[in-house]
Amino acid sequence: MRIGRLIVAVSVFAAAPLGAQSVAEHVAAGVSAREARDASGALKHFQAALALDSMDYQANWEAALALIDLGKATPDDVKSPARDSMYALAEVYARRAVTANPSDAEGHFALANAIGRASLTKSKKERVQRASEIRTEALRAIQLNPRHDGAYHVLGRWNAEIMRLSGAARFFAKNFLGGDVLNQASWEGAVSNMEKAVELNPRRIYHRLDLAEVYVDRGRYSDARTQLQRVESLPVADPLDPTYKQEAAELLKKIENRKDS
Repeated sequence: MRIGRLIVAVSVFAAAPLGAQSVAEHVAAGVSAREARDASGALKHFQAALALDSMDYQANWEAALALIDLGKATPDDVKSPARDSMYALAEVYARRAVTANPSDAEGHFALANAIGRASLTKSKKERVQRASEIRTEALRAIQLNPRHDGAYHVLGRWNAEIMRLSGAARFFAKNFLGGDVLNQASWEGAVSNMEKAVELNPRRIYHRLDLAEVYVDRGRYSDARTQLQRVESLPVADPLDPTYKQEAAELLKKIENRKDS
């Protein structure tokens, strides 16, 4: 789909310039809204900044992440054209951010994140083909900023989601869909990258929840319970943190009596 048509298709999310604010003022207002867990308000300001300067680097990657936050409010297993359009537009913004400034980690992180989310709407073959780019962008973000916890999370999740596929599914993807990059995935990569994300940002609830899920995959229930119990005491900081806290509590109850394998 051409970018112009895509933006028209999701124009419901776009905002006309708010008042007479400058690009920098809109970006600052968007950051303030994001910090207040108002993803919708943040998006309006970032898009208002882009209406003034479509190639503003920070407005593009911030708008991409705001769209992803809004899209994640709808579960992946629910059919939602509106959510899918958000993810597609997030990818457009993230690619534009990388074009505007290829030497900064945030754009590459946003792109890795957006490709992964947008891939949920693609065919199996397209998802496999895009897996390589997700990994490349996450690794590039880490290369540019070795302390980027979000990029480590993306890379850890990339490893985990591939390893969660059945052996037959991985074989088919690698041999018939051109997915040689899937050979790079491992449970060790899933664990080490998620642990690094938690180490770098221990207050991020999403990091600990996903790490706990990887521990469960590996039969490390004691370690998973430690992460999930820690989630209970962490303050809400991101828009979906209340949901993540609920998911953590449900998972903790599910594994409360399981022994390590």
